[in-house]
Amino acid sequence: MSDTRIPTQKRSIEKRNRIIEKGFELMCEKGYYNISTPDIASVAGVSTGIIYQYFNDKKDIFIEGVKNYSNTIMFPMFTILETEKIKIDNIEELLGNIIDIFIKNHTISKKAHEELVAMSHLDDDVAKIFKESEFEMTNKIVEILKYNNIELENAVEKIHIIIGIIENLCHEIVYHKHDKINYDIMKNEVIEIVVRLLK
Repeated sequence: MSDTRIPTQKRSIEKRNRIIEKGFELMCEKGYYNISTPDIASVAGVSTGIIYQYFNDKKDIFIEGVKNYSNTIMFPMFTILETEKIKIDNIEELLGNIIDIFIKNHTISKKAHEELVAMSHLDDDVAKIFKESEFEMTNKIVEILKYNNIELENAVEKIHIIIGIIENLCHEIVYHKHDKINYDIMKNEVIEIVVRLLK
C-alpha cells in the first residue's frame, strides 16, 4: 500500500508542483531512463525523502508531467473555440488561428514531445493518458460545435480525423521540416480539407 499523500497546504502543494515541473523537464531533456529520483530531487531543490512523501517513484512524477503537458498543448485551443462564435461561413480564419496555436505549442515543447512520443510506445500508462486526452478533446470540440448549432453526421469520427490532420501538419512543420514542402500551401490545404469535413 502506498504511503504517499496529496498535500493540502499551499507551501506543500507548491513543492509537489515544483517536483513535477522540474522532474518532468529533466526527464524530457535527458531522457526518462537516464534520470534517477535523486537527480529529480536535486533539480527540484528538495530531498529524496520529500519526493517519496508525494510520489511512489519517478514514473509517478512523469505521469503527472504528462497530464500537465497534455492540458497545456492540447486544450488552449478551447479558449478560442469557447470565446468566438463559430460559423461555417467564416471558419477558415478560426482554423488558421487554431493551427498557429498548435504549431507554437509544439515548437515550445519540442524536446518534451519527442520524449513523450517515445515513452508512449514503451509505457502503457503514458499511452493511455495520451489516448484519453485525445478522446476528451474530440468530445469537447463536438460539444462546442453543437453549442454553436453545428450538427455533424458522424461528428466524433470527423473531429478525430481533423485533430489527426492538424497534429500531422504541426509535426511536419516543427519536427520533420522537409525542404521541398511549402508549408503555407500545406496549411491552406489542411484548412480546405477540414472545412469540407465540417460541411
